[in-house]
Amino acid sequence: RKKENFPPDVSDGPLVSVPPPSSQLDTRDKLWRLHSALEQCHSLLERAIAKEEEELGGEEKGEYENRRKTVKDRLLFLLNHTRELLRAADGSSIFTPSLDGSELDDPATLFQLKWWVYRIFMEVKYWSQTAIAVLQELQSDTAKTPSKLSKRSARR
Repeated sequence: RKKENFPPDVSDGPLVSVPPPSSQLDTRDKLWRLHSALEQCHSLLERAIAKEEEELGGEEKGEYENRRKTVKDRLLFLLNHTRELLRAADGSSIFTPSLDGSELDDPATLFQLKWWVYRIFMEVKYWSQTAIAVLQELQSDTAKTPSKLSKRSARR
């Protein structure tokens, strides 16, 4: 952001569309909301990488490309784990809505492309931090709830 002189207060709004957070959501709904957001981030990141390579060329692999690949790999790892948690919580297949179409027009200029990619990385950062909070909350909820196995052991 600093290198490109992006203003810190300029925003075109979120790129990811999910229901607003609520303290009334149960575990499955929190996981579904998180998974949906991460899925949208992954889709946006894939589009951004393809657009960058198309516009800027993909011959050289520098530090930026290596970090971008690391971000993409870690996002995919997190996405797969939330998918597995959802399956464990629900036991059924997962429906994740596609992007709402608000960002389907590709950026026309190099500056717009850089701004768009920057916004995508900010979404990935936000939802990664949200994932940490949700997963920590789920872990603490799980720790508070005694397992069935420990109840059985206590009876014996």
